[in-house]
Amino acid sequence: MSLQEKIIDETGVRPVIDPQKEVRKSIDFLKEYLYKNPFLKTFVLGISGGQDSSLAGRLSQLAMEEVRHETKDSDYHFIAVRLPYGTQADEEDATQAIEFIQPDTQIEVDIKPAVDAQVSSLREVGMTVSDFNKGNIKARQRMVTQYAIAGEFSGAVIGTDHAAENITGFFTKFGDGAADLLPIFRLNKRQGRLLLQELNAPEELYVKVPTADLEEEKPQISDEAALGVSYDEIDDYLEGKEIASCAQSTIEDLWEKSQHKRHQPISIFTDFWK
Repeated sequence: MSLQEKIIDETGVRPVIDPQKEVRKSIDFLKEYLYKNPFLKTFVLGISGGQDSSLAGRLSQLAMEEVRHETKDSDYHFIAVRLPYGTQADEEDATQAIEFIQPDTQIEVDIKPAVDAQVSSLREVGMTVSDFNKGNIKARQRMVTQYAIAGEFSGAVIGTDHAAENITGFFTKFGDGAADLLPIFRLNKRQGRLLLQELNAPEELYVKVPTADLEEEKPQISDEAALGVSYDEIDDYLEGKEIASCAQSTIEDLWEKSQHKRHQPISIFTDFWK
């Protein structure tokens, strides 16, 4: 088995999908988790205004609506959380995403005071906190907040990790990489767009340039610029297609370097050389 075949197998990407069936599959997956864990009544997800959280958010809302209808239990609800660091540059996109998702509940928590306090505390003990490191602190603070909300409302946290993000390790370990459920994991970027089209999402939500927007010294830097490879190339790779050797090398190098993000903490019983 080639490395490409191994990665495709691990991420679960199929070269061709039926968007309608994949929407149904994700909703049923979320519902099944609730039925198997009846003490859970809530899904929580941070909404950025990008493609991935818009898709995961709408799927979560639809799953909750179906469970409420089937159980006649009004306690089931989806909470969409806005988590800006001060003022968000693409606030209009986030607002549009919320309008599309139509969440049962919306909460906004400014993470800036918590992040700045953490950075200040580190600097007071003589640490240098780089802009990149601070960006990861932001991502982790967003997840701390989501789990705090989930803890108060008997909830589970939804993650937005998908195959094109997972293969490159383009997520913060214990930040946006931490979650209880990953309803869009098996999809690459273009397949996620197909599901949003199936759900009648505004075009702006899936044609906008993807950006993590965590670094203040590189505001709104695109994912593709940060990765050094395009999502089209990543998607083609995941669909088993042949791509330029330089792009393939970049993707496989990113996969190898980010392996530590894809497993649980290592103990003496872990065979981590596999």
